[in-house]
Amino acid sequence: MVKLLVGRKGTGKTKIMVDMSNQSCVEKNGSIVFIVKDDRLKHDLDRDIRMIVMDDYEYVTNIDEYIGFIYGIMSSNHDIEEIFIDSILKHADISVRELPEFLKRLQNISEKSNIDFVVSLSAELDELDASVRQYEILNK
Repeated sequence: MVKLLVGRKGTGKTKIMVDMSNQSCVEKNGSIVFIVKDDRLKHDLDRDIRMIVMDDYEYVTNIDEYIGFIYGIMSSNHDIEEIFIDSILKHADISVRELPEFLKRLQNISEKSNIDFVVSLSAELDELDASVRQYEILNK
């Protein structure tokens, strides 16, 4: 399943994701992964959550490479239950225009691997394509 947190910068999406991931760490038996642009959240996340800093992977520059990167994460850990992706529009030059394709690919991965994805993006809901609004919006 793919779930979204949508809203302008500064509306508290990251805080919601941190709280959700920390709660998942308590409730779930498998691994939790949190992908962020930089390491500013390292003290906010539970120590059992695998934090991946995209600034460390400067050559992941488009959605194909990003999806490949996610497959790499999955192949190194077979018990991942949930992946949080904070501020996807800041990663790998992904644009609002590319979101439908990106989210469709995440949905396919989720269905095949039973991994849930929670993705935050800085945009207004009415700015997004209808195909993006089909996913569960956690902060309506």
